[in-house]
Parts: sequence; structure tokens; C-alpha cells
Amino acid sequence: MQVVGYETMPGEGAAALRVADAGTVDRVPLEAGSELAYALGPRHCAGVDRGEEGHQSCQQPDAPYCDSHTSTWPCARCTGNCTKPLESCDEEHAVYLAAFAPDTFKVGVTRSWRLDTRLREQGADRAAHIRTVEDGRRARRVEAGIADRVPDRVRVPTKLRGFDDDVDESAWRALVADFDPIEEFAFDYGVDVDSRPVAETMLTGTVRGTKGRVLVLDRRGTTYGVDMRDLVGHDLTEGADDREVQSSLGAF
Repeated sequence: MQVVGYETMPGEGAAALRVADAGTVDRVPLEAGSELAYALGPRHCAGVDRGEEGHQSCQQPDAPYCDSHTSTWPCARCTGNCTKPLESCDEEHAVYLAAFAPDTFKVGVTRSWRLDTRLREQGADRAAHIRTVEDGRRARRVEAGIADRVPDRVRVPTKLRGFDDDVDESAWRALVADFDPIEEFAFDYGVDVDSRPVAETMLTGTVRGTKGRVLVLDRRGTTYGVDMRDLVGHDLTEGADDREVQSSLGAF
């Protein structure tokens, strides 16, 4: 078995890992309270899921994907100086601000109909829809202008550091006030922790929940935060992982 992907499943339903075995891809639901008992083996390219044709494995050592199986999203670093290469570029887009506790903020864009979903995929705690524009190229230009003062990306370790905190209300209000928001959002992922989860890559423990692409696990008195992208490519063996991992002080 190999982890070949993950689903954040914002909104209804549980998140899940996508696991391939002998060409077939199955979902491992990550429902709160469920027990996971897998040991992580070697990591290599996750290959490609061809839908009804099954999963094509790849033994190249690059992970999560080798060059042959890496798809380049043309919008990843776009600033609006483009020819709108995708059909979706011509759809209406929303420009938004997102907050990650306690005081990390970012600007981003997405198609308008995906706004709520996109914010949940990122694990945002608060958000504000600040502009609606006619297409993706215009949205990227607006985003690039704001990115001079608000970053356009936030790494998972930064998000993890705020899991046991609330958004700094005064800092958030000061930022949003400059943009006259169209709509604001507040999200609750049901992942309440008393202390910051310990960052770890593992798949053994009791699922507390997920927030964006972070899987929160309880194990031996410690709460862990696992970036699901770091699981992609690992071979899995059924049975609890008995290796030693870092524990929080509260576990002693």
C-alpha cells in the first residue's frame, strides 16, 4: 500500500487519505475518534491515479512526485501577466484575505463559486472577501498589488503554531478595515487543542480531526499535527508504528 493523495473535504463529510494497493485506490476516512494504525515505510513517487484505469505506480525516489508525474499549475506564481491559459481563467474570481491564528494573514484568489471551499482547504480561521473581478487575470493583478503588504502564501508549520490560539482581533480588524469587505467568514473545524500540536509525520493514533491539510492525532498523551502532503508517497504497513517520536511535556 502507498499513500497517493489526500482529500481535505471542506464542508460536509470527513477528510480522507487516498491509498493505492495493486492498482486500486481506496479512501481511508479521517473521522474524529477513529483509530489509525499504520507504519510508514520508504517514500517514493506517488505515481498517477488514472481513474477507472487504476493507479499507475512509480518507483522513482523523488517524492511526493517525480518530474514525470508532477503537474505544473500555470496559476501558481501568476501575477496577471498571462494569456489566460485555462478555461477557468474566464470565470468570475474573488480576491480574499485569510487569517491564521494568532496573527498571520495572506491574500489569495479563487473562482467565486469556490471561495468557501478554498478557505476551508487552507484551514483559515477567519477570512474576508474583498473584491470580485471578471476573470482570473484581473484577480491575479489585484492580488499582486496587495501582496506588497500582505503575503500570498503561508506554510503549514506557521499555521500549526496557532492551533491553540485565537485570531488577534485587533490586528485582523485593522487589516480588513482598509479593504471594505464584501463578506466575512469565521470557521470552526472542531479541532480544539489545549496546547500546540507537535509536528510529526506518522499515521498511528486517534484522529482528533483535520484542519486544512493538517491531520490532528492523539497518541500516548501527546497531540500531533501531521501535514498530509508529507504522507504522500510513503509505503504503508498495517499495524501501529512503534518508533519513538517527540512527546509534549504534558505526556510525562
